[in-house]
Amino acid sequence: MNSKIQESELLKFSFKAMGSDCEFILCLTTKSDSHSVFSSLRDELERLEQKYSKFRENNLLFAINLAASKGETIQVDEETESLLEHSLNCFNQSDGLFDITAGSLNSLWDFKKKKVPTTIQIEHALSLTDFSRVSWGNGMLSIPMGMSIDFGGVVKEYAADSLAVLSKKLGVEYGLINLGGDIAVVGRKPDGSPWNVGITDPRNTDAEIATIEVHSGGLATSGDYKRYFVHEGKRYSHILNPKTGIPCSGLRAVSISANLCTVAGSVATIAMLKEESEAIAWLRELGLPFVIMNSNSQIMKNSC
Repeated sequence: MNSKIQESELLKFSFKAMGSDCEFILCLTTKSDSHSVFSSLRDELERLEQKYSKFRENNLLFAINLAASKGETIQVDEETESLLEHSLNCFNQSDGLFDITAGSLNSLWDFKKKKVPTTIQIEHALSLTDFSRVSWGNGMLSIPMGMSIDFGGVVKEYAADSLAVLSKKLGVEYGLINLGGDIAVVGRKPDGSPWNVGITDPRNTDAEIATIEVHSGGLATSGDYKRYFVHEGKRYSHILNPKTGIPCSGLRAVSISANLCTVAGSVATIAMLKEESEAIAWLRELGLPFVIMNSNSQIMKNSC
C-alpha cells in the first residue's frame, strides 16, 4: 500500500532516506532556488535520521538506550520531549498497544533469520516493555534499567510534517513531501483541488486498489506485507503486539488521511494492532478517510 502521486508540471526530486524511496513534489516561488530548497530539505531529513535512527550509533537514541542500560537519566531536548508526549498520548488512547518501549521485542524478532523466539525469550522482552514506566520533565528522561526506546513508529511521519513546515519557510507555494508513502501536504493548490494519492495493491505493486483525496495534512500507511516470514506454515509480520509479544494478525494494511502525517501514522499503526473487527469499528468511529485491506484481502474504504 505504498502511495503514488499523480501530478504534472511540478519540480520532483527522488532519493532514498530512512530506508525508503522518497520524493519531494514542489511548486516554488519565482524567487526560490530549487537546488537550495531541495538541499535544505535533505539536510533536515538527514538531521532527524541521524538523531533518531536505531540503525546508527553515537546518536541521541543510542545515548538514551545506553543510559537506560545503566539505569541512568539523560538530558533530552524539546523536540524529543514532544515526540515522547505524542507517543504517550498514543499509548494511553490505544490502551498500551502503541508502545515505543518495545525495543527489546523488536530486537528479539529476527526477520532475516526467520526464527520464532521462545516463550521465555518473549516473556523476558515483555517485562522490559511498558511506556507507563518512562518519565521525563525539565529536560531529563528516566527509563527503567534494561528497557529501550524505538522511535521507528513515529519519526518518519514526524519528519514528513517537519519538512512540510520547513518547505513553506523556504518559499514553496504548494506540494507534497513523500517519505516512503508517509506523506505531508505543503500549502494548498491554487484551484483548491485535492491531491489524488493512489494506494498501491500489496498483492501487486504495479496496480492500485483505491485513491484518497488529500487537501491538507498528511497520509500514512501501515501494513504487514513488506516484512514478514513464514515458519511452519504460519505467517509472522514485523508489526509486534507489545502486550503479547507476537506479531499482529488483524488487518493486512491501513492507509489513513489526517490533519498531520504523524497523526495518520499513529492511527494506522494502532489499527493494525487491534483485533480486526475492533479496528474497523474504531476507524469508522474516528471518521477519518481510510483505505484498508482485511485478513481476507478485501478492500474497504471510507471517504470524508
